[in-house]
Amino acid sequence: MLQAFDERNRDILVNINGELVHRDRAGISPFDSAVQGGDAVWEGLRVYRGTIFRLTEHLERLRSSAKALAFAEIPSNESLRDEIRRTLEANHMDDNVHVRLTLTRGVKITSGMDPRLNRSGPTLIVLAEHKPPVYDRRGLTLITSSVRRFPPDCLDPKIHHANLIQSILAKIEANRAGVDDALMLDKQGFVAETNATHLFIVESGKVSTSRTVACPEGITRDCVLTLCAEHGIEHEVRDYSLTEVYRADEMFCTGTMGELAAVIEVDGRTIGDGAPGPVTQRLSDLYSRMTTTQGERIVKFTEA
Repeated sequence: MLQAFDERNRDILVNINGELVHRDRAGISPFDSAVQGGDAVWEGLRVYRGTIFRLTEHLERLRSSAKALAFAEIPSNESLRDEIRRTLEANHMDDNVHVRLTLTRGVKITSGMDPRLNRSGPTLIVLAEHKPPVYDRRGLTLITSSVRRFPPDCLDPKIHHANLIQSILAKIEANRAGVDDALMLDKQGFVAETNATHLFIVESGKVSTSRTVACPEGITRDCVLTLCAEHGIEHEVRDYSLTEVYRADEMFCTGTMGELAAVIEVDGRTIGDGAPGPVTQRLSDLYSRMTTTQGERIVKFTEA
């Protein structure tokens, strides 16, 4: 799964600390914490017809992660909303848009990892692109990565940080294997997530997903669990192994960038019938309905 360049994004304006600049001229200091050590937190947001789905939850997770990393300054939700709005309006964007929101610890006075070197900050980057959901709805193929997800005693996955080396290493393995993404296990050998999304399996109509022991607190994941509860779909949060994956009737992944997408093959084994299953399709439809009715208005939407 390789994303393609969208010509509509050629001249987008990127918001860096409130300054809107052309993508080709956008930049941050080599002394910024994100450059020096990946010392930043981030969120992915999706715009639907002028609204952003679960915006407050995303902003709260961003601020919670920054608080866990002891950022000296953390912007308010309202100031973050304002900068997102300004960026979307400047780019005339109101639908099928993905926003990458990044908050770094800021600029250091000299190179080094010590947060005491940060005397100005934070740095806020708002990057909005025309980008429909990125995954092929016909189904994804995965391999199991050799890279394990950290448990909380190594690095708490509840910190949504920008140091994505684990995910990148797993993605390299997936690319080499010629599949879409990599399934990642925790230290005990249970399924954690993929390099980019949460995972669900379906057995006899029952939906299961991993505990948030070695994966982040996913917002789309939470939406799926809510939909299951509201619509009488049996579900549980538990540890499950690769054997259960291989014998599952259905499997799907979730995330803001790709929404819900079926997984049809893992490690060369066909999952279910090798096509998106009925539970996956039902939840996809319910999620689509949720995003169109529960978003927070951020810009005016104009019908094409």
